[in-house]
Amino acid sequence: MTALSPHLRQATPVVAARGEGVHLYGEDGRRYLDFTAGIGVTSTGHCHPRVVAAAQEQVGTLIHGQYTTVMHQPLRRLVDKLGEVLPAGLDSLFFTNSGSEAVEAALRLARQATGRPNVIVCHGGFHGRTVAAASMTTSGTRFRSGFSPLMSGVVVTPFPSAYRYGWDEETATRFALQELDYTLQTISSPADTAAIIVEPVLGEGGYVPANRVFMEGLRERADRHGFLLILDEVQTGVGRTGRFWGHDHFGVTPDILVTAKGLASGFPLSGIAASEELMAKAWPGSQGGTYGANAVACAAACATLDVVRDEKLVENAEAMGARLRQGLEAVADRTPAIGDVRGLGLMLASEFVTEDGSPDPETAARVQRAAVDEGLLLLLCGAWNQVVRMIPALVIDETAVDEGLQAWATAVEAGTSGASPR
Repeated sequence: MTALSPHLRQATPVVAARGEGVHLYGEDGRRYLDFTAGIGVTSTGHCHPRVVAAAQEQVGTLIHGQYTTVMHQPLRRLVDKLGEVLPAGLDSLFFTNSGSEAVEAALRLARQATGRPNVIVCHGGFHGRTVAAASMTTSGTRFRSGFSPLMSGVVVTPFPSAYRYGWDEETATRFALQELDYTLQTISSPADTAAIIVEPVLGEGGYVPANRVFMEGLRERADRHGFLLILDEVQTGVGRTGRFWGHDHFGVTPDILVTAKGLASGFPLSGIAASEELMAKAWPGSQGGTYGANAVACAAACATLDVVRDEKLVENAEAMGARLRQGLEAVADRTPAIGDVRGLGLMLASEFVTEDGSPDPETAARVQRAAVDEGLLLLLCGAWNQVVRMIPALVIDETAVDEGLQAWATAVEAGTSGASPR
């Protein structure tokens, strides 16, 4: 008999039969609130009618038109639609399939455009599992161990993770920027630095948001030293944080923007955006791929962007995120095992800690399992998997938020039984 790899273990015991909106239905007929959204992918919910219709129509017309061989209309439409939401000046696009591929494309462009070898990454960032992307990933050793040597030229600098350091945000930010300056003085000189890459909110690293001062500091240093600022918006983009792009919270514009996940509501599609001038510096033959910009995925992405606009899902993410966060904080206030609640928009998390403040992955796992019993699907993240994250579809409404919070409160009580209120 053949079987899946034993390392492809599901986070929940659910065997999904179908999905609708913010719900998944198991083969046993039970309905679950899906606060995982396929790891932030099903931005418009499961099987949004407009996305389904667009994909069905495209399947009957053209499934695959390899985009360095022929052009197709879904790709042209997608380029136009993204032009309406991309930051000013980022007017050139390259598409591929996954976040990892897009990150590697951004790195390749940065190195070719600047002629410099090194890339600076922020401690706690996740950028993918392929060799270069894993080499830039520092959110956990599980993503980068066992296949060394990794890519050279990667230098790690601190992220302003205030809770982890035990500092206030101002102190953590000042430290992170000072250490970046020290890194540029001692490890990777500006003349050797092609780019710095950062997530506006650390994803696998624990749902830790950046802040305006930090991001402005990165932008200023990139401009001063002549290297590029790459923003990995794979998880934070397309409305997830209550702004269309995560960096919109911080008032900076990247040189290269990476997008994927929620862009096509579940179809594999990713890409990078840069200025035409910068993109033209890529070397001939360095951009391409068999399945990139697949016609069906592009049609689904066009429908996704229309739904996000027409149904005001960015605004909904902000409003429902505020409601969800308020409920999470109320649970944390009476639960000593929850040390921190954080995130932006509908990208929120609760960190579990022991009495001495150390990471507590065991309790986090118990709570996550207990939530399944309550019909709520959640995922873990953080270096120790001590953080439980919530990333529901952007179509979520007040009823589903409140239902999820009720299930969460019950699961937390079950997973932390014996804990006394603060």
